[in-house]
Amino acid sequence: MTLFQATLFTGIALIAFGAHFLWHGISSAPAVKAFPRSKVAAVIFFGSASAWFLYHILHLGPADFGQYRHLLFALFGLSALGAFYFVPDFLAVRGLAALLLLAAQPLLNAAYMQDPASRLWLVSFVYLAILVALVLGACPYRLRDCIDWLYREAARSRIFGACFALYGVLLIVIALRY
Repeated sequence: MTLFQATLFTGIALIAFGAHFLWHGISSAPAVKAFPRSKVAAVIFFGSASAWFLYHILHLGPADFGQYRHLLFALFGLSALGAFYFVPDFLAVRGLAALLLLAAQPLLNAAYMQDPASRLWLVSFVYLAILVALVLGACPYRLRDCIDWLYREAARSRIFGACFALYGVLLIVIALRY
């Protein structure tokens, strides 16, 4: 993936994410508040993150414990399946955090060894997303608290969406100027 593609796709994703909050506003509160404990979202997000992580495990090289990749695959695969049974609370949030961490790698790889001025806006957002993912992975209930705060006043969700959408537009403009 090139820096242009990474910046463009991230901008489009941010616009789509922000547009949901901008368009629906307070009416999206029931669906968003149901996300952290949703079993369907847990299967989608945690299942996708687990599959992506297990894909990485299968492609380990010899320097990265590649000779044990089948054992590691079985161990982490059983751990992922066990998470659905033993720790189902906030599993969607943990899956979202894992997906954010896994998605950061190709974005940062695209920006690696590029001109610092051109990669600044993308890399800044990715590092912020990594920080958020680490906090959500360690304390998934914080997303519930954040969502409650977001919908406490009617205008907050629209401002939140507008910020993401505007940053997405900024990233697209920057991508088109490469």
